[in-house]
Amino acid sequence: MWTDSHCHLDDARLEGGAAAALERGLAAGVDRFVTIGTDAEHSRAAIELAATFDRVWATVGLHPHGAVNGVDSIRALVGSPRVVAVGECGLDYHYDHSPRQEQRDAFAEQIALAHERQLALVIHTRSAWDDTFDILAAMGTPDRTVFHCFTGGPEEARRCLSLGAYLSFSGIVSFKTADDVRGAAALCPSDRIMVETDSPYLAPVPHRGKSNEPAYVPLVGQVLATVRGVSLSTISSDTYLNTAVAFGLPRS
Repeated sequence: MWTDSHCHLDDARLEGGAAAALERGLAAGVDRFVTIGTDAEHSRAAIELAATFDRVWATVGLHPHGAVNGVDSIRALVGSPRVVAVGECGLDYHYDHSPRQEQRDAFAEQIALAHERQLALVIHTRSAWDDTFDILAAMGTPDRTVFHCFTGGPEEARRCLSLGAYLSFSGIVSFKTADDVRGAAALCPSDRIMVETDSPYLAPVPHRGKSNEPAYVPLVGQVLATVRGVSLSTISSDTYLNTAVAFGLPRS
């Protein structure tokens, strides 16, 4: 069994919509799905999907791209049933769609919100490692923190792991140029590794460049198994349990 720890089931690019994508995922052995909020609209959609499908859970968050909208825009949604985390939130200095100070403020507020509600925290960080770690140090890293779509190398992985965080690997780990990411995957402890698609983005090889979907989780898992020198069933069971612990999901 597999869990897609990070997907965007409300995205119109999923072929046939959420219900069809979930059906294909289930057929591929993916039986739990965490659908991610990135602003008020998408957080509401995530909550609605989690209320509709019993194998789906939701997060509520404000992506750094939309930090200018302010955390108050999503705050009231965090207490909704089946919400298991705050995020995705963090810093994105690659695109800078929101001013950096507003990104930092929104990230800090969402860390505080995760502490307040005793929820997991889902982090997006791109080209902003030092500021990400500085803000976590200032605010305190929540006990259950996930670095989603991990794109760092061994050095960044060690810094994340020193905080007690989980590393969630996406289809990027299968890309030819992603040696650093594979190096991080190789050293990640078995109780801190997770798997995701970030669908519809970042489809793994051999589907790279096409729309991604939860059914491709086992393809990401196979790369992790190869990199770590373990069986596919070991990656499946490890990531399934770790996602349950990180998000407070049922363990079976």
